[in-house]
Amino acid sequence: MGAIKLSKLAKSLYFTWALLLAVKMLFAQDVAFKPLRYEEDYHKFKSDSSGNPYRKIKYIPVDTNRSYLSLGGEVRYQYFKYKDPGWGTEPEDRDGFVLNRLLVHADVHIGKQLRIFSQIQSSLIAGNVGPNSPIDENPLNMHQLFVDFSLYTKTGKELLFKLGRQELSYGSQRLISVREGPNSRQAFDALRMIFAKKNVRADAFYSTYVKARSNVFGERFWDRSSQLWGTYIAWNCTSQVPNLDVYYLGVKNNAIFVDAQGKEQRHSVGTRLWKKVGKVNYDLEAVYQFGSLSKSGIKAWTISLDAFSQFKILPCALVIGLKTELISGDKAHDDLRINTFNPLYPRGAYFGLASLIGPYNLSDLHPYIQMELSRKVIWSVDYDMFWRMSGNDGIYAVNGSLVHDGRNINVKEIGDQLGTDVSVQLNPFLFCSIEFTRFNAGKFLHRAGMGKDIYMTGITAAIKF
Repeated sequence: MGAIKLSKLAKSLYFTWALLLAVKMLFAQDVAFKPLRYEEDYHKFKSDSSGNPYRKIKYIPVDTNRSYLSLGGEVRYQYFKYKDPGWGTEPEDRDGFVLNRLLVHADVHIGKQLRIFSQIQSSLIAGNVGPNSPIDENPLNMHQLFVDFSLYTKTGKELLFKLGRQELSYGSQRLISVREGPNSRQAFDALRMIFAKKNVRADAFYSTYVKARSNVFGERFWDRSSQLWGTYIAWNCTSQVPNLDVYYLGVKNNAIFVDAQGKEQRHSVGTRLWKKVGKVNYDLEAVYQFGSLSKSGIKAWTISLDAFSQFKILPCALVIGLKTELISGDKAHDDLRINTFNPLYPRGAYFGLASLIGPYNLSDLHPYIQMELSRKVIWSVDYDMFWRMSGNDGIYAVNGSLVHDGRNINVKEIGDQLGTDVSVQLNPFLFCSIEFTRFNAGKFLHRAGMGKDIYMTGITAAIKF
């Protein structure tokens, strides 16, 4: 309890200091934060003589041999209010709840070849009526701590070795992501070799998943109960030629599906073809899975498409798009064959911030519109229709837990979801958004005794530095 109180006090002091610092940030607009904070490079501030306090914490010289320390972080607050959570099966929370996440990192570069990156994460929840998961309530943990060493560097080429606890993100983040949506981001204890040459990047790795725990610094290092390994190769081509990703991923862990549970070893082979420059763009991805789960064999697959067009309608920029996914489910009970696709470690807010449905045994059709009302304000509207891919499999939550096994229910229509949000990027450091979602329960949910519609309101405010 004392550690939790200290964590809350530290957060309050940190948040106050961050707000004061934000005023200074308005004079330092030449920054670009990345989803993986360890990919940022602030060596450009070495010759800065402006006296700006923000730039001074981003580049703190250690010696004259290109060695420096860079500090950074993020404070994020979110408020959520659900009506009829769990489609009417969970306790009603009339006041909603608040999530708070703090990330602080230190990045030490020693010469041109060696660097050490560390990041602490603290996640808290207040006002929730139900039990708190470790993903929502994790007072303090060592989120990242790794060293990387540049084995070979030449113009246009690099060979990098990276060892330690770190975030992983590949491609569209459909299978491996940082899990930005939930209160705690996810990490892996990993050994990686990365080769980059012009437009080609190849990454080979072995890792163990860091399971969130609710006690202070309770996460285990190299917990082999959940293992992930593989290789990911990406060709980033010119605007006239589509980009291509190919990959293999293997996992070994414990899994629970409608038709089987136990030790799982699953292999995923996938490819992604994508283009995001110009008026007409697309992102097409296909994955095939095989392996074993307990005494059953695995044969599963998915294919997804995101196609969209961009228009300039003064004074607004408009994006009109359509997403669709086919995600395999189990075909028959007790046949010693698992056809349920496993999305491995996907992004948390998979179908919107409400996070009601997970990417298992699913087909969906998802038209959407985004309108850039100004350089700082974007308004989005999307409508998502969900069906079970197989009538002999259930529906799952985003974290893979079973919502309903689907037995003796022969309809596939799950329901439809309408969402809209307004996001405001005041400057590179300050972000806020408000989102509203309505999930209309379909025939399957009604027959499963989960027939009430869900309404969700979410508000997000974040400061990065």
